[in-house]
Amino acid sequence: MNLNFKNVLVTGGAGFIGSHLVEALVNADCNVAVIDNLSTGRLSNLATVRDRITFYQGDFRDPGLLKQAVTGCDVLFHLAAIVSVPWTVENPVDSAAVNEMGTLQVLEAARRHNVRRFIGASSCAVYGDGSRNPKQENMPPKPLSPYAIQKLVGEQYAGLYSELYGMETLFLRYFNVYGPRQDPSSPYSGVISIFIDRAIAGESPVIYGDGKQYRDFVFVKDVVQANLLAAAAKPVGAHVFNIGTGEFIRIRELWQIIRTLAGTTAQPVFRLQRSGEILESVADIGRARCELGFTPAHPLEKGLQITLEWYRQQKR
Repeated sequence: MNLNFKNVLVTGGAGFIGSHLVEALVNADCNVAVIDNLSTGRLSNLATVRDRITFYQGDFRDPGLLKQAVTGCDVLFHLAAIVSVPWTVENPVDSAAVNEMGTLQVLEAARRHNVRRFIGASSCAVYGDGSRNPKQENMPPKPLSPYAIQKLVGEQYAGLYSELYGMETLFLRYFNVYGPRQDPSSPYSGVISIFIDRAIAGESPVIYGDGKQYRDFVFVKDVVQANLLAAAAKPVGAHVFNIGTGEFIRIRELWQIIRTLAGTTAQPVFRLQRSGEILESVADIGRARCELGFTPAHPLEKGLQITLEWYRQQKR
């Protein structure tokens, strides 16, 4: 892909998704700055590009640090966030300080330093549990958790910045992202990383609810591709895009596939459904396909196989 920008900042760039994005940007010959406080991110995630980026360790809300990192940037990718839904349910005020006010601080820094385009990470959680599927960007949001509200507020601030200041802002509503580097031991991790970790160990996973809930799982490399397409797209005002696959699988069936790939016969343990959890979610990616040229390249089983092999290598 030919990128029409050179200097970028990635907040949360040592994290699961952020580190894959940083690698892709470096490989495209961009000058990349990263801010990460390493609370959930890891420098080891950036091992292949560490000597080719400018790394700032600290809170992305630190005004001095943010000013230093954003100066001269063409595009800002804002991925830093508290992404654990249960944690935001237990700590709504503290999480809002990061996910709401933090996003506003980054938008303001981008405006003051003439960043051409702002790409933000949002979530399918903004849709809630409405009866309509697949989820389309023009559907009324029905957030069920502080996390979902916080992501929605970030989108709305971005729209306002586009309206008031002419900034180009795009928010990508990620569905369920999975792939290498997702930490199964973290409370922030996704179900696939946890399932694979259990499968490799021959242990039973926990399924919350009856397991009939379904999700649209999108491979991390496809999410990276969506970010690059959003950054390189023709000039826009403010837009949101679903980033998923347009397909879904039930959680029970997901475990069956993973355990088959891993060669285990372990059976899941079922527990009560968690507060704030969405039961049914699948993306309509028509807008991203038409306006960004986004097409997922990793079917679920292919992505699972790549991810499983990565986890096996880590165990070795």
